[in-house]
Amino acid sequence: MSEPATIAIGCDHGGFKLKSAVIDEIVELGYQVHDFGTDTAESVDYPDYAHPVSAAVAAGDMALGILICGTGIGMSIAANKHRGIRASLCADTFSARMTRAHNDANVLCLGERVTGPGLARDIVRAFLTSEFEGGRHSRRVNKIESVEGEH
Repeated sequence: MSEPATIAIGCDHGGFKLKSAVIDEIVELGYQVHDFGTDTAESVDYPDYAHPVSAAVAAGDMALGILICGTGIGMSIAANKHRGIRASLCADTFSARMTRAHNDANVLCLGERVTGPGLARDIVRAFLTSEFEGGRHSRRVNKIESVEGEH
């Protein structure tokens, strides 16, 4: 039997409280967790956590990633700077399922000030249990990945 996939997680101070509920959900779903921090509520800069999580996912070292800050916006912007990362900010379960199914998103971004722990757990479950549908969506994802700057 193979080991369960590992999910990378990272947050800044604005997502620190929500991170424990998210980790609980990941573990309950049978995944391993690699926590990239932060480990306190002391003010830190979100790119310092978005970049290592995104790099690990892009390199294939982690199956998927989850990033949490106050709104999720800064984390998603920073994560999407990495080639091969398709980070999606989700505040509902439908979006979480669709971003995996249609966009092959590999990083979920959440906002602690926007999403409570119960809903966040539901969103994480929807994200982690959904799969990319491929087909016509593969063509679109390939077009996203092929961008090399301005057109």
